[in-house]
Parts: sequence; C-alpha cells; structure tokens
Amino acid sequence: MTKLKDKMNQSVNIQNRQARFEYEFLENYTAGIMLTGTEIKSIRQAKVQLQDSFCYFKDMKSLWVKNMHIAPYENGTHYNHEPRRERKLLLTKKELRKLFHKHQEKGLTIIPVRLFINERGLAKLEIALARGKKLYDKRETIKERDVRREMARDEY
Repeated sequence: MTKLKDKMNQSVNIQNRQARFEYEFLENYTAGIMLTGTEIKSIRQAKVQLQDSFCYFKDMKSLWVKNMHIAPYENGTHYNHEPRRERKLLLTKKELRKLFHKHQEKGLTIIPVRLFINERGLAKLEIALARGKKLYDKRETIKERDVRREMARDEY
C-alpha cells in the first residue's frame, strides 16, 4: 500500500514554467488548498494547468487562487466541479500578514509556481512573491539557458 502511495505522490509535480521565465521570485511559500472530492482526483491524474493563474487577497484575511484550471473528473457525476473556480489557500496568520504587506508594494504579485502532493497525500501549492522581469532580464535568461545547453552538448 505504501509503495503505491509513494509512486502516486512522486508522479504529481505540476510546474508553472512560464512563470519562471516571466517573473523573478523573491520569496516562496507552501500553501494547502481547499478542494472538493472530484478536484483531488483530477489532481492525482495530473490534469491541472497553472498557466495564467494568480493569487489575490479577499478582506486581507484570506488568500485565493484564480484561473487555476483543474479538469473535470472523467468518472464524476453531475456533482463534478467547475474547472476554473476560485480556490482558497491555507496559510498561517503570520504568513498571510507578511504576504499581504509585501503584496502592497508596487510591482509585486503572488503567483502559483508548483502543485504537488506531499508525503501525507495532501495537495499543496507552492506560491511565490514575485516581481515581473524586464525584457533585458528575459534575454539574459535565454542566454544563460543556451550557454548551459552548449556546455552539456560539449561534455558528450
């Protein structure tokens, strides 16, 4: 039973690769997500898309993720979930307060970076306080990636 659980946990690791290119991450946090039954089943099948999703505060007390697409569960009935509904993120009060005050600074946003299932079988969302990159920063990222690729090619 535990081998099956370990295999299932390792297979779910959905990353927002576009965000790594578009943003410079300042701080990372790991948050729980409030999900319905069919949503967690779709996540375990890795049918999630983090692209274009973002986090925002409601009433300074709670953090919500918007535009995260979780595909409807194939075997679900008429009780299936809505794919792009807003989902509440679970963080401690201290983390929420810290994020809220830093989020108020100009040019900073909170974006989901990675969705995974932890060792206890719970879905977790890694979020980052981020600042948008300028065009020249993006060019530098592309150049670094090309240099790494060339070095890896030369090794073989």
